[in-house]
Amino acid sequence: MEGKIIDVQGKKLYIEYNNSFENKPTIVFLHDSLGCTKLWRNFPTQLSEATQCNVLVYDRLGYGKSFPMFSHERENNYMELEADLLNELLEELNINSAILFGHSDGGTIVLIAASKYPEKVKAVICEAGHIFVEDITIKGVSDAFEVYKTTDLPERLAKYHGDKVPMMVKAWTEIWLSGRFKSWNIEYLLKNITSPLLFIQGETDEYGTLEQVEKTINQVSGSSEKYIIPDVGHTPHKEVPKLVLNKSVEFINKIVEN
Repeated sequence: MEGKIIDVQGKKLYIEYNNSFENKPTIVFLHDSLGCTKLWRNFPTQLSEATQCNVLVYDRLGYGKSFPMFSHERENNYMELEADLLNELLEELNINSAILFGHSDGGTIVLIAASKYPEKVKAVICEAGHIFVEDITIKGVSDAFEVYKTTDLPERLAKYHGDKVPMMVKAWTEIWLSGRFKSWNIEYLLKNITSPLLFIQGETDEYGTLEQVEKTINQVSGSSEKYIIPDVGHTPHKEVPKLVLNKSVEFINKIVEN
């Protein structure tokens, strides 16, 4: 897929978009806290081809090839604001039927978007998303920050994000490790999710417990199912890509056929 920069509400975002499948939904991918379009590798294309659905992958502001963030400072509702921007992006591209696939922070964002803009969302795949803050999440972020400070991780991240890495990492770690963010919780939004939901999580996820999954699938209003994968951590689509691909294809095909 060829990429380009587009302007969405004054924010210049890098997107890769293939809409060659007429009258089919668009699978929209939202990356994690240190991710970007390129780090999805070939997973979006594989899922698109297997389901004959269109695909949109994009870098959130401050990530990958998108323009830098305006500030590293984030409010508690930063993922709600990202869901609003996602809606603006769908408007800009005239996408009216989206299947949202989000990982980690991206998983949270797709849940919020599905609750706020149900008319556009045909289905949701949430991989390792969060709906409230757990001690294991705080420890995971803290451990990752130590790795960042003591290894060559900054250089490896720079291959994908360029000189945006310090601000990107600061934005992520500061909010999650702040005392004020411990009260963050989006459970109140879940009842507004009416589209079918698949929640994928590794059983040994170092950033969240299975309580994230159970509380999510039990509070949405639409149909929901979970896919818990043993001996897998926070990034199932990279650790066991074939399993995640096959389950996602099965889920999407059922949605598209109905």
